[in-house]
Amino acid sequence: MMSWVWRMMLVAVVTLVPGAFMLLVSYLATRTMWEHWRQAQQESLESGVPVSFRDVLATVHLKELVQQARATL
Repeated sequence: MMSWVWRMMLVAVVTLVPGAFMLLVSYLATRTMWEHWRQAQQESLESGVPVSFRDVLATVHLKELVQQARATL
């Protein structure tokens, strides 16, 4: 869990530094994709059905990225 000081610093950096917002969005998208990839790999091992990157990409929704962004900030 983030402390309020860390959150305020993150908000300040995202609003003041050019390109920081895109860096934050890229980080969140990568983290979300990694979580979905790990989950798909685990399910693939259990079921024996191979999974592709395209299958994983189809499960990621913009709503999840917005929720993670709100949780981060």
